[in-house]
Amino acid sequence: MERETMCIQAGYQPKNGESRMIPIVQSTTFKYDTSEDMGKLFDLEASGYFYTRLANPTNDYVAAKICALEGGSAAVLTSSGQAATFFSVFNIAGAGDHVVASSTIYGGSFNLFAVTMKRMGIDFTFVDPDCSDEELEAAFRPNTKAVFGETIANPALIVFDIERFANAAHAHGVPLIIDNTFATPINCRPIEWGADIVTHSTTKYMDGHDATVGGAIVDSGKFDWMAHADKFPGLTTPDESYHGIVYAEKFGKEGAYINKIVAQLMRDLGPIPSPMNSYMLNLGLESLHVRMPRHCENALAVAQFLEQHEKIAWVNYPGLPGNKYYERAKKYMPDGTCGVVSFGVKGGRSAAEKFMKGLKVAMIATHVADAHTCVLHPASATHRQMNDEELLAAGVSPDLVRLSVGIENVKDIIADLENALAEV
Repeated sequence: MERETMCIQAGYQPKNGESRMIPIVQSTTFKYDTSEDMGKLFDLEASGYFYTRLANPTNDYVAAKICALEGGSAAVLTSSGQAATFFSVFNIAGAGDHVVASSTIYGGSFNLFAVTMKRMGIDFTFVDPDCSDEELEAAFRPNTKAVFGETIANPALIVFDIERFANAAHAHGVPLIIDNTFATPINCRPIEWGADIVTHSTTKYMDGHDATVGGAIVDSGKFDWMAHADKFPGLTTPDESYHGIVYAEKFGKEGAYINKIVAQLMRDLGPIPSPMNSYMLNLGLESLHVRMPRHCENALAVAQFLEQHEKIAWVNYPGLPGNKYYERAKKYMPDGTCGVVSFGVKGGRSAAEKFMKGLKVAMIATHVADAHTCVLHPASATHRQMNDEELLAAGVSPDLVRLSVGIENVKDIIADLENALAEV
């Protein structure tokens, strides 16, 4: 089945006389005839539901669709992309462990790793995604449990060399985790390039309409946990908090990782999405294959317009010929990258601020990757507490504008940019 068809039909197949759309099972609990029936669920001897904090049919239908789109073996939804990022690592790393991560990942993920998870006793080494082979090799330690990167970095727009990092991770007996939020499985399927686990902030392109916050984790089912049993005791030794089950033995490499998240982490931490949110996410997924080409087409046209404009100092878009990552993007994402473009306005911070005030179609918002064209000037918004020197040290130039190109008519988007630049 092709991805376009999967967006519509994967994950839920109604039987004769059943609802065409996935049902919204808006219930916290589920009834059983006997205690023995429920006991089989608690022993993971039977499939089913007993409490939505662990799992819910609506959520599972949508998770199955995303799993199919990514070409994985199992998947689970979370209440946010941040929760998905956290669970993807915490499921296999604990106090005293170490993880290698790209230094250019989304700032929220960076803080999660460098601050919050560090307080939990997990150490992270951040490497430049374009580091040398020697630098990458030096980042690994005997207690390294995973490598983490983003297909397209948010907001740096650096294209990650998935195949290279997958080979390095596997040489050290650990999985590669890839955040595929910006590319989506329409433009890139990291599992096909060696990634073992894929995460998403479904809040972005998958929902696509600013309607629901959510996340997803997909397991490729290809990493052999038992072959590296000493590194992953949580999967390869008995879980005494769940009747002594050994996940890798019970569910095999295809199901161990996700079943542990559901049975253990969801049980204890509970960041499950509401069934209604999952239903709305599914509506977004049904048009994902239509929207992504339009985002990419519009973004490329905008990038080409900006590249030729006399008041623009620089443009960064991986789909633009001449971009540092253009060839790598063509390898991993031959049909397009994403709809996010960053650029600098000549004249620095003050010129960028004047430009922002002149926009009418593009909405000023912290969000990215949805149907609306959204724009942000970090120096006067999310990073306004920093002076110019501090901004540069953080990798955010004072003139930087991040534009998330929507699916409106591109003529209107470009006219809006042209009018705003005329006021600078």
